[in-house]
Amino acid sequence: MYTTTIDLVPHDEPTAPTDGRRDRDARSDRDDRRDREAARRDGRPLPDDDIRARVQQVGVRQQRFERHLARALDVDAAGLEAMDHLISHGQSTPTELARRLEISTAAMTLVLNRLESAGHVTRERHPSDGRKLVVTAAERSSDRAYDLVLPLIEGIEDVVADMDDSERATVQAFLDRLIGIYDDAMD
Repeated sequence: MYTTTIDLVPHDEPTAPTDGRRDRDARSDRDDRRDREAARRDGRPLPDDDIRARVQQVGVRQQRFERHLARALDVDAAGLEAMDHLISHGQSTPTELARRLEISTAAMTLVLNRLESAGHVTRERHPSDGRKLVVTAAERSSDRAYDLVLPLIEGIEDVVADMDDSERATVQAFLDRLIGIYDDAMD
């Protein structure tokens, strides 16, 4: 999985200054923007009012966590995504997994070969259609993945439990709008 850093701060170029004060203001705005961008990249504390940077940092940390999880399980990004689907939704056919990961069935065969060789999945004949295979996550691998993800799940649940109803409603509305923006960007 590749880390992409998307700058969520608009880059409105200031209009040509007509006096020294506007020039100083424009320089100050550029310096402020550069400071915020640098803080997002290198982990320095972010200004209190920089919500966009915090949203970006959640995405960056999600990507880091996925890479950490993939390293701990000794799988690649596609293997991790396949395992996530199998653990979350149960057994699946290779074709269904390929559709889910948006890769070809030939590529899925390679992913499953690697996962099976590492002991993460098993492939067996479909019980009612012997022409098909069914892929199942190995219990040991599922347990290991769950152990690695559990602290994150519990931490998020603790944060949510500490919110009052008003805070939850505000955060939920914000996240729903954010999800909509992502969905719209992919249409």
